Amino acid sequence: MAENTSTTTTAKKKKAKRSVPAGQVHILATFNNTIITFTDSKGAVLTTASAGALGFRGSKKGTAYAAQVAAEKAGNLAKQQHGLMKVDVFLKGVGLGRDAAVRTLQNLNMQVETITDVTGVPHGGVRPRKARRV
Repeated sequence: MAENTSTTTTAKKKKAKRSVPAGQVHILATFNNTIITFTDSKGAVLTTASAGALGFRGSKKGTAYAAQVAAEKAGNLAKQQHGLMKVDVFLKGVGLGRDAAVRTLQNLNMQVETITDVTGVPHGGVRPRKARRV
């Protein structure tokens, strides 16, 4: 009776937090939620937060206050873990959280370099209905 007594445990290597002094903030503000994503200048995600992930439910997720809390959480994480100080802001969507999130970033003493609106604009519209046969 040979018992297997060898326990192989692989210790997870702690991921090194790299210093990113300048990066981007992508703010997706819909009527139902606000998602804040901090990335480096190439677009690799550093931190992220959303109103829904912070415990706001239902119609409260789409409010300006929920966007403010989400931006605060993601911004503080980005500052502490990566030393992010200068950001370019990319806004997408038409929700209430657009202005609140940008204002919160400025209150966190982050230097907002540019603000760009990347909201999709429809061109040509939707396909019309089929012709009615009488």
